Amino acid sequence: MATILIVDDDDALRTLLRRVLKRAGYDTREAANGREALSYLREQPVDLMITDLFMPQQDGLETILELRRMNIRLPIIAMSGGGSAAQYDMLRTASLFGAARVLMKPFRAEEVLAAIDALLPPKPPVVQQEEPPG
Repeated sequence: MATILIVDDDDALRTLLRRVLKRAGYDTREAANGREALSYLREQPVDLMITDLFMPQQDGLETILELRRMNIRLPIIAMSGGGSAAQYDMLRTASLFGAARVLMKPFRAEEVLAAIDALLPPKPPVVQQEEPPG
């Protein structure tokens, strides 16, 4: 089971993403900002990180840059809200810094799952055991 780190200062969004990802069969971890995320990643590996760009203490762009400096090469999905030109520019910058996918908030569950599926190896098929005769 792949482990995904969700990094966002919005508790409600982290909870929503956790529920969506758990239903899809992923294990999740959470951090409220980039500093917490880096602290966690120094101790525990994950398979993918989803990060907001605008957060207190340490934002998503700083976090992506620091991960690259630490030579941690994990797939990153960056997200930002508002729909303004500034958010779009930040998402473009996140891509240049190393985010493999970007999502504009609000997004649908299907969009985040499709981005994850594009970045992680396929899940192994569930093999059902045949019942022995008799």
